[in-house]
Amino acid sequence: MANSPQAKKRARQIERRTAVNKARKSRIRTFLRAVEEAIASGDKAAATEALRAAQPELMRGVTKGIFHKNTASRKVSRLASRVKSLS
Repeated sequence: MANSPQAKKRARQIERRTAVNKARKSRIRTFLRAVEEAIASGDKAAATEALRAAQPELMRGVTKGIFHKNTASRKVSRLASRVKSLS
């Protein structure tokens, strides 16, 4: 348990950051789920639109420190190739 005032403050800050990061991660997963569902339905137009919406969200996660840059790029790349193969 934190004893010093500084450690107590850091604990409070970490709690807040964790909540924000969790919300961001959840939002990104929702966008990814929309792409997955569009791919599963076989609707290329919907999948393309969903991917176009999900891509900036993923990259925003990178700038906010939620994901590593390569992780986001890998996810986008794999989704894009799956959407492309729908035709």
